Amino acid sequence: MAAAEPVVYATRATALGRLLIAATPKGVCAIALGVDDEQLLAEWRREFPQAAIAQNNTQLREWLNVVARQIEGEQSDISLPLDIRATQFQQRVWDELRAIPRGETRSYTQIAKQIGRPSAVRAVASACASNRIAVAIPCHRVVRGSGDLSGYRWGVERKRALLERERGA
Repeated sequence: MAAAEPVVYATRATALGRLLIAATPKGVCAIALGVDDEQLLAEWRREFPQAAIAQNNTQLREWLNVVARQIEGEQSDISLPLDIRATQFQQRVWDELRAIPRGETRSYTQIAKQIGRPSAVRAVASACASNRIAVAIPCHRVVRGSGDLSGYRWGVERKRALLERERGA
């Protein structure tokens, strides 16, 4: 983020912990899950130290509710304006993640093949790990080739819960 770029954020409770959404005038730049607001905001400020951050629950209330309904499994995939900051490779990976149907998963290897870079499995995993926009860019839908769950920026238990909710379990 550019120096003093205006960013608003809001938080709320969900069944998977606290939810933080941050947005620039272009759209949502972060969706994060965590234990408490202080932890979420501290992590976010570390990633974007130059941003001019202000809380605004009123402006982001609708988006918070949309994401919370998605987390609860009450709404299909969400479509919010996103301010995605990514390399070209990350963007290709994240576009592929957004194409995975709700309730389904793909392996890192499958994603690498689908973007035409079959040997870039580790780079795909790295792109998933660097995703700052949970749920809207559904990196929780990527699993190991064996089908086992692997790392998730917001915790493997949250990943499991998101997948279970999407599958209607």
